[in-house]
Amino acid sequence: MNDSMSIPHLIMSASTVVQLVMLILVIGSILSWVVIFQRTFVMRRARAAHQTFEERFWSGVDLNELYRETPSEQETQGAEHVFRAGFREFNRLMAKTKSADAILDGVQRSMRVAWSREEERLTMHLVFLATVASASPYIGLFGTVWGIMGSFQSLSMAQQATLATVAPWIAEALIATAMGLFAAIPAVIFYNRLSSESDRLLGKYEDFAEEFHSILHRNLQGRSETGAA
Repeated sequence: MNDSMSIPHLIMSASTVVQLVMLILVIGSILSWVVIFQRTFVMRRARAAHQTFEERFWSGVDLNELYRETPSEQETQGAEHVFRAGFREFNRLMAKTKSADAILDGVQRSMRVAWSREEERLTMHLVFLATVASASPYIGLFGTVWGIMGSFQSLSMAQQATLATVAPWIAEALIATAMGLFAAIPAVIFYNRLSSESDRLLGKYEDFAEEFHSILHRNLQGRSETGAA
């Protein structure tokens, strides 16, 4: 391959529009990898935190003691956040009303709000990955079309049509296509993977909320039976 057909030379000598397309794709690819690494770290930490908290929760520890052990809501995450929100509301309503239904409804609402915040935290920036995955091929295709148009223009102005006349234009067009795929393929793979992982974690949080709600329900039933006796 001679220097005029090397990839760096083709990129540097490409038209302004194609260079802009390539720049957008490179920036999109870099940012998507930043999101991929950051989200992967968040998911790994969330899995570990959930496992640690569930082991502690089901170890038979007193709920009041567990509540005191958990840090503030700004520092908790996952099921621990759901537990803290629900148990705080439980204690608050217990001091205000004797209606078990009102207490449980309030607890369920608080846990649902906490769950929604966890959903927002886990899915943060995944929309960006989806955008890169879906838009990059079309951005690259735009660069390809522009390069092909340039090749036809060079053909129309050439006295003799040869491969050397159009090869640089076609090559830069294909580079734009390749860069679009290079940005899109990792983004779509990791978007699917991270979305699936966040769905699994959110499902575990929801299951925990239901189990915790049942525990509180039994607790209230036991208190009412004790009071009646």
